[in-house]
Amino acid sequence: MSLIDTQGLTKTYGARVTALQDLTVSVEPGIIGLVGANGAGKSTFIKILLGLIAPTGGQVRVFDIDPTVDPDRVRAKVGYMPEHDALPPDVSAAEFVTHLGRISGLPRTAARERASEALRHVGLYEERYRQIGGYSTGMKQRVKLAQALVHDPDLLLLDEPTNGLDPAGRDAMLALIHRIGTEFGISVVVCSHLLGEVERICDSLVAIEGGRLLRADRISAMTEARDVLAVEVSDGTEELSAALTKLGLTVNQDGRLLLVELDQEATYDRILQAVADLDLPLHRLDQRRHRVAELFSTRETADV
Repeated sequence: MSLIDTQGLTKTYGARVTALQDLTVSVEPGIIGLVGANGAGKSTFIKILLGLIAPTGGQVRVFDIDPTVDPDRVRAKVGYMPEHDALPPDVSAAEFVTHLGRISGLPRTAARERASEALRHVGLYEERYRQIGGYSTGMKQRVKLAQALVHDPDLLLLDEPTNGLDPAGRDAMLALIHRIGTEFGISVVVCSHLLGEVERICDSLVAIEGGRLLRADRISAMTEARDVLAVEVSDGTEELSAALTKLGLTVNQDGRLLLVELDQEATYDRILQAVADLDLPLHRLDQRRHRVAELFSTRETADV
């Protein structure tokens, strides 16, 4: 069974704003990245999956349940970590997560036990009786993750889980999410505008742009057989890019770095010849695997 299935899913606000348009996608179990720029429709999609808002058109099912008809059944199987901080500052993490467990239907004792276990999993067990108002941003993000876990869901929907964190905090949160997805047997949808982050931990990717599906596939399929040559010269980058493009090579620019599709052995020689013809100092020429962000950059360039 698919985690999520949509057919022609559409959501409009009034006559002018279209948040989702004709979105058709099937999401399989695993760790899934839901990516797109801010305003692409990611949060709207999550709210529809939870039955918090109704679509304007199309169909949606989560675990083969229609959230527009039976949202309570969906929420019993899904944990949700919102993007924004809505935590009460004057209660402890243990109290708050226990309360959310009770709301989800757990008996009082079971809710307390599950809250302690969830806080231990996210690394807050020793701090669980402190008031949330005294927590750092990273600790607050972990409380939000713990409350999403407390009722033992089959799927987590995490909306911008690294929001507001410093690099070390982001790394720790991503490692925690990956552990939950691989060791706990819980599928995770990570909603983010940062492609590089989700690429590190996700099995597959659903990318939306302007409310439309841009691409959905396994990350391995997006990057396999997509080797590139990274070329750097101290000056003349634009001239070299134009010369390589004239030779029929696919070139993308990342700052001073040129990324050239490696589709045949002769690509090396053609780059070296172009550098020599332009009399440019070559600082770097090496092979690497495409990053997912570069694939979407290529798509955007092609659409211009």
